[in-house]
Amino acid sequence: MVEVDRGMRMAKCDQQDSTDLKEEVRLKGLRVDRSPPFLLNIALALQHVLVQVSVCTLVVGALVEEVERERMAASVFFYSGICTFLQSYFGSCLPLIQAPSLDFLIPALVLLSQTENTLACRGQCEKSKEFEAPTTHPVRELQGMAVVAGLVQLSVGWFGVGGACLSRCGPLVLTPVLCILGFSIYREAALLCSDHWGFALLTVVLLVFLSQHLRSCFLPNCLRLPQYPVFSRLSVLLSVLFVWFLCTALHQFGLFIPHSVPELLLGETRFNRTIIQYWTVTNSSSLSFTHPTSSWLHLPLPGLGLPLLSDRSIAAGIASGLSASISSEAVYVFTARLLKAPRPPSQACNRGLSVEGLGSVLSGLMGAPVGLSSSVANACTLGISQCGSRATVRIAGGMLLVLGVFLQLTHLLTSIPLAVHGAVLSVCYTVAASTGITYLQYTDVDSGRNIFNTGFTVFMALVLPRWFRVHSDIIYTGVPWLGVFLKSCLMLPVLLVGFLAFFLDHTVSGSLSERGFEQDQSTKKICSLADKSEESYQSRETLYEPPLFVKKLLDLPGLRIIPFFACRSPDVEKSVGTSPEIEMSSLLPQ
Repeated sequence: MVEVDRGMRMAKCDQQDSTDLKEEVRLKGLRVDRSPPFLLNIALALQHVLVQVSVCTLVVGALVEEVERERMAASVFFYSGICTFLQSYFGSCLPLIQAPSLDFLIPALVLLSQTENTLACRGQCEKSKEFEAPTTHPVRELQGMAVVAGLVQLSVGWFGVGGACLSRCGPLVLTPVLCILGFSIYREAALLCSDHWGFALLTVVLLVFLSQHLRSCFLPNCLRLPQYPVFSRLSVLLSVLFVWFLCTALHQFGLFIPHSVPELLLGETRFNRTIIQYWTVTNSSSLSFTHPTSSWLHLPLPGLGLPLLSDRSIAAGIASGLSASISSEAVYVFTARLLKAPRPPSQACNRGLSVEGLGSVLSGLMGAPVGLSSSVANACTLGISQCGSRATVRIAGGMLLVLGVFLQLTHLLTSIPLAVHGAVLSVCYTVAASTGITYLQYTDVDSGRNIFNTGFTVFMALVLPRWFRVHSDIIYTGVPWLGVFLKSCLMLPVLLVGFLAFFLDHTVSGSLSERGFEQDQSTKKICSLADKSEESYQSRETLYEPPLFVKKLLDLPGLRIIPFFACRSPDVEKSVGTSPEIEMSSLLPQ
């Protein structure tokens, strides 16, 4: 009997040790400053690249005509890799991939539709027998929009506007913003899935099964190697590769015919059909390139000339830059939450926005049609794989640089069916929405104030862009640039929800506990309950401090002025005499 009890205790101890080992492996996978094993690190980086390809295929495919699509995609990959390196070393220091987003796609579509309407009106008014060809290539105007958007992001970061606003954002601001980040792509993801709903559904099922049902499944430890839940860590990679192989096999037998992005994405409303007509008209007069698959190497240099800074491109760039700044700040916060890390300080957010602005300006000057921001889809992948490391995203950045130089590799990855891209985006973006909902636990969810503010902001951020997309001609000011700016702002869900949530949370009266804040009685500082409840095993200094030479550079006496002040560490800020906490306490209602 004693032997049986001893055996049962030993079995329980072994089971507890196994559980502790798996939990330790899971926490190690979440460490930002710890690199996974080499082979797993390579696979995780490739997984990030595939997710970034899904985002780039959607944005670039909707804006650029077929003859230039792969060259433009290669340029976006190349400068995304550069910006990813800068972000991991000098920016927010979070494991984030830089990519284009809907914050650039929607204003670009508005810009193209406005240009098409102007050209059509010109042809009708002059009653010319032949249509007057545009004097400049349309992509040059998109490049100008990207440059202006980058300057806006750079200004928001350098002058500390982003960090100051984020420090005043509580749970009732983060909840609707993160929810809209997840919901904003539902239409585009559904249209991509309509390429073939069978393959899209298969990809979704595989993703859910591998990431959730097999998340605690470890491979047999035959070689005495470190054990990792490979199926959940690489669920996106394995699902995409399997369905891609199946689609390729069926395509070879003529059983599957893929579609292009304009066929699926740009045919639903009158607003989008004008862009299809615009591309049809300008194809005959646009600059022609050799088909990209005819060569291997491609230098990502501007082939169409310098960006065109028209009044319309400047207006669209301002709207996209503001929306991208709000989106990136939300990504910083929820990435830190997914990785069990402390909330990024203001100076880290300012550095991150500055790096993104530099990346957008660089990509626009060098020929890319869109700017760059922190990829929501790649950040959500960290939550699915439960593994985030700066070493992984740096390897992914190197892979993106290779993709930008070798067109054959870009052609290979962009040949993934659109249904697979739609499924990946559909699953990944759900993590952002669900993370936003978790912030409600720190507020009074039964408060009528909170119920109205949250529901109103989320609903309006969904219904207004949809209505203005269908009725795009409702806004007519007589001033082209003003019309582009208003349409872009009203069609950007993240910009709308960010403004509405921040405005209502700071103007509608409510107690601190009701809003998810509390005041420390000893220091009189006001902090968010969400930040206080996060028990992190990673120090803020280890995560968000830039390299030593960058800190010394920012501490030079000649740079103790704005804009470099906003990117300083807290100890430098104190020496200058600034206290963000005191400013915050004076603005929040007691």
